[in-house]
Amino acid sequence: MPTALSHPAVPVAIGLGLGRAAVSGRLLAAAAVASVLPDLDVIGFRLGIPYASALGHRGLSHSLLFAVAVAVAGAALHRALRSRPLTTFAFLLVSTASHGILDAFTTGGLGVAFLWPFSSERFFAGTRVIVVAPLGVRALSSRGAALLSSELRWVWGPSALVCFALAATRRRVAAMSGS
Repeated sequence: MPTALSHPAVPVAIGLGLGRAAVSGRLLAAAAVASVLPDLDVIGFRLGIPYASALGHRGLSHSLLFAVAVAVAGAALHRALRSRPLTTFAFLLVSTASHGILDAFTTGGLGVAFLWPFSSERFFAGTRVIVVAPLGVRALSSRGAALLSSELRWVWGPSALVCFALAATRRRVAAMSGS
């Protein structure tokens, strides 16, 4: 898994790229939380839940159904998030689902149960380039430095490109419409 510092890169990049008119500060904060929410399943390790269990790490909380459930709950709270229901739903869906997608690109673990409860199969991306973050890794160790370097290259770099592309597109559209 990428670290809890890198999972929010996706919603932050999209939110900043789309701008405050599209994504309120409250919705952006909720999306950042939603992007790390699936990793609460690590509590299962302390409870003796096996990693490969549906309740284990990268199981049901990393599924697309879980992302939909988070998005539905968020859409119900759209007023508090100062956003429209559909915008809230879509942004939280992408933010939560991005967690499992990033995890699928890591070099370790058992894969991601994207299709739970319809299938217990776990999936990886065809290319696994993000160094997996073991629990308890220290950022100042050589392993921590390799992990941070990997996340900068494969998570933060592409996220920054998405942010800049969205912002440039937003500015072009505004200029063409005379706003």
